[in-house]
Amino acid sequence: MPVKKRTKTTTKTGKGGPSAAGPKARVKDKAKAAQNRDAAARAASLKAVVIGALDDMKALEIKVLDVRGLTDVADTMVIASGTSDRHVRSVAQRLVEKTKAAGFRPHGVEGQQDSDWVLIDLNEMIVHVMLPRVREFYGLEKLWDMTTTKRAARAS
Repeated sequence: MPVKKRTKTTTKTGKGGPSAAGPKARVKDKAKAAQNRDAAARAASLKAVVIGALDDMKALEIKVLDVRGLTDVADTMVIASGTSDRHVRSVAQRLVEKTKAAGFRPHGVEGQQDSDWVLIDLNEMIVHVMLPRVREFYGLEKLWDMTTTKRAARAS
């Protein structure tokens, strides 16, 4: 019995490329683009909820840092201060309540017992609420704040 040879499917140009994949690939590309838009809208919504909760609780010196490209842990880092350990604890508790109410479930919360520094992991975003002396000591802004010029200098 003779064996049939398989032939490669090609486009009109004779080359197998993205257009050779056909309509199924285009549907997948559209779905991926829609997912990216949804993720961007979700990130913007999360940022608004977090900033709103921090403002409501009178957190001090709120700073939002874009850490994409610097770490794979999160895309955004928010650093805020509280006036006392009790204030830091209540800011963190309210933030967790507000994010849960908005449909964002925190992955973890650390430091609520001592309340010098509370870290809230919201998957795409990490929020640090800390006392001013702790914030100054650790200097997270200096570690993570990379402007575009600093990123370009670091890359070259």
